[in-house]
Amino acid sequence: MEKLNFVKNGVLRLPPGFRFHPTDEELVVQYLKRKVHSFPLPASIIPEVDACRSDPWELPGDCEQERFFFSTKEVKYPNGNRSNRATLSGYWKATGLDKQIFSSENNQVVGMKKTLVFYRGKPPNGSRTDWIMHEYRLATHQPKNPTQGTGNWVICRIFLKKRGSNVSKNDEEKAKAMVGIISNRKSVKSKPVFYDFMAASKKQKTDLNLAPVSLSSGSSGVTDDAGSCDEHEENSSNLDRKNKHTQ
Repeated sequence: MEKLNFVKNGVLRLPPGFRFHPTDEELVVQYLKRKVHSFPLPASIIPEVDACRSDPWELPGDCEQERFFFSTKEVKYPNGNRSNRATLSGYWKATGLDKQIFSSENNQVVGMKKTLVFYRGKPPNGSRTDWIMHEYRLATHQPKNPTQGTGNWVICRIFLKKRGSNVSKNDEEKAKAMVGIISNRKSVKSKPVFYDFMAASKKQKTDLNLAPVSLSSGSSGVTDDAGSCDEHEENSSNLDRKNKHTQ
C-alpha cells in the first residue's frame, strides 16, 4: 500500500474537506511513539522542524491555524537536562505543571504534555505574547540504542491564542456581579393575588339594601304634595255641607 504523504516543502497540505484534529493520546501513541522507535507512521502529515529554536510566526504553515511539528530537544548545557528554547526574537518559557496522558485501553500513562508561552526579548524581562506551545513527549524511557536523530523526538503543537478569550480580573468580577444580580431577581417571586368573590358579593348586597323612605313631611317633596291634596279635599267637603245646611 502506498504511504500517504501530505507534507510538501515542509507545509501540511490536506485535500479539501479534511482536517487534522488528533487527540493527545493519538499524537503520543500513533505518531510520536512510532517516530521514536522508527516504525511506519499512519501518514506523513507532521513535518520535521526545529520548532523550539524558531520564532512561531516564522514556522511553515498558516499562522491562524494550529500546527504540528516533529522536533528534537537540544540541551542548554552539556551536563544538564534543560532544553534550549531560545529563538532569534525571544524564548519559550514553560508554565504550569506537566499533564499526564493516559491510554484509553489500560489507563496507563503513555506520555506527558508541557505547556509553554512565547516571550519577546531576553529573559527574565521578556514580554509575554499570545503564542502557545504544547510539547508532547513519551512517558517511558527512550530506546537504549536509538538511530541518529531519533532519541529526543517530541511533537510540538503551536497555535495563537485568541485575544477574545483573555478576560481581565476586573471584567470577570463584573460578570460575576451581574450573574448574582440576575439570580437574585429570579429568586424573588411575586406573591399571587386572590380575589375574594364571596366577600365582594356580600358587600354588593349590603350596598343594595337601601334605608326605608320616611313618610314624614320633611322627608321629600312627594309627601308634602300628597298632604296638601288631602287637606284641600277636606276643606271642599266642609263647604258643601255648609251650603246644604243654609238651603
